[in-house]
Amino acid sequence: MRQCKGWSVVVLLVLLGLGSVAQKLPTRDEGLFQMQIRDKSLFHDSSVIPDGAEISGYLFRDTPKRYYFVVEEDNTPLSVTVTPCDAPLEWKLTLQELPEDASRGGSGEPEPLDQQKQQVTVDEGTELFTYKGNDVESYVATSTPSGLYQLELLSTEKDSNFKVYATTTPESDQPYPELPYDPRVDVTALGRTTVTLAWKPTPTGLLMGQPVQYCVVINKEHNFKSMCAAEAKISTDDAFMLAPKPGRDFSPFDFVHFGFDNGFGKDRGLTSNKISRAYAAKPRVSDIQKVCIGNKNIFTVSDLKPDTQYYFDVFAVNAATNTSTAYVGTFARTKEEARQKTVELKDGKVSEVFIKRKGSKFLRFAPVSSHQRVTLFVHTCLDAVQVQVRRDGKLLLSQNVEGIRQFQLRGKPKAKYLIRFRGSRKGASTLKVLASTRPSSKQPFPSLPEDTRIKAFDKLRTCSSVTVAWLGTQDRNKYCIYRKEVADNYGEEQRRREQNQCAGPETRRKSEKVLCKYFHSPNLQKAVTTETITGLEPGKTYLLDVYVVGHSGHSVKYQNKLVKTRKYC
Repeated sequence: MRQCKGWSVVVLLVLLGLGSVAQKLPTRDEGLFQMQIRDKSLFHDSSVIPDGAEISGYLFRDTPKRYYFVVEEDNTPLSVTVTPCDAPLEWKLTLQELPEDASRGGSGEPEPLDQQKQQVTVDEGTELFTYKGNDVESYVATSTPSGLYQLELLSTEKDSNFKVYATTTPESDQPYPELPYDPRVDVTALGRTTVTLAWKPTPTGLLMGQPVQYCVVINKEHNFKSMCAAEAKISTDDAFMLAPKPGRDFSPFDFVHFGFDNGFGKDRGLTSNKISRAYAAKPRVSDIQKVCIGNKNIFTVSDLKPDTQYYFDVFAVNAATNTSTAYVGTFARTKEEARQKTVELKDGKVSEVFIKRKGSKFLRFAPVSSHQRVTLFVHTCLDAVQVQVRRDGKLLLSQNVEGIRQFQLRGKPKAKYLIRFRGSRKGASTLKVLASTRPSSKQPFPSLPEDTRIKAFDKLRTCSSVTVAWLGTQDRNKYCIYRKEVADNYGEEQRRREQNQCAGPETRRKSEKVLCKYFHSPNLQKAVTTETITGLEPGKTYLLDVYVVGHSGHSVKYQNKLVKTRKYC
């Protein structure tokens, strides 16, 4: 036992008593740094791995890092697990052979520090295990000799994070949640924007009573072999500033960002405004998500994009130690959006189009003959819609349309036009569309004044009649007025449902018709007509509609009007 105590003294002095060459901030000579970090006489990166605890570390590219672990008694079990995070790692485990007189015959008096460093660093030791890759890999031995074990890690691709766990009691520790006999993640349901996942629960929580929760990671690139790798990717996506490259001058902002006082910046006369602008980060939406869901083993991922491939990973996490084990991940492609049938427009013919709330509809117009111009008429029946027109893929038009609009598009021989309508967020949309290459002065829809309201004259109200007026145009059109009795609590939502401008007089009952008449005026300032509606009942509420009918028979409805007769006369 005296020898074991001597070993402990030597190890502690070797591992904790070593110095390193100080480096000057805020700049660093990268060539000198690399030389120093490889020169064992100048720099020795030594760290002790605690027994039964997971540690995290960071590797510079092409710069090895060493950790040490002491086994004090012979025939001791040993387990060492290395988890790569950002990049594949090369690592090896060796048993260091120290001379018998390392502790001066067990007297407890340590040798001079330089001699101890030389004994540890010069002797390469016995190689026990090597690995290269990005898998979570372990060295497990049921019986090992006492001694000083060295773990050396190297990342040749890039700077990288990693985790290490070592224990001499692997049977009782059980730090990582155990996987079930079938560790696969299954896709049980697939939709256009949702994917449902299921997996078998870990026996760790059931048999050992340890607190276990599951975390699901979703991304579009690849599966992850460890939670550490997924979190490294998440932190990279979330970082608002790139880490400065070795050898680059640190700015005052770097010191403020990492929690230091910015007196350095004041000495140089730099202002915070200029620095903030120089390092302003562009907002970025991360392509990777992590969701921890407790102990449920069924989860539905939502808000996905249609026809997109996603990768799904599930990790069982020990809530007490924060250690995790990865299930065998899976991937799936969400279903395509239901392909919409493209409506073919015929030259000079009106087509009615229905669009769902926030939906889209595509129309195709392919004139048979050569043409110089295309006239496009759009009549929205309810809310405004967005219209886009492309000619052979080139965008010609993109506007919001409400009411009746006419567009003149420049033609091209054998050109094909794709028209896309996008519906409103308020509700479903209905519209009428006409495309024509024929030169004609008459449009299919009647002309409308800018103001399509119906005005009621309160002073002319009686118990059995109301007088109303509306504006006309310079074109001679037919106007039909209809009435319908409604309840006193008739509201705006009901009025909106009645406000379909494309629903013509043919949809109304004959008993609701008041009259039809022709009207126009060459002088727009005098294009006003009035009408007195008789035969009404006292104290009743009526909904009035005026329809204007064009030469081709297509009609447009004015904004409806609620009126109420007097109760006492």
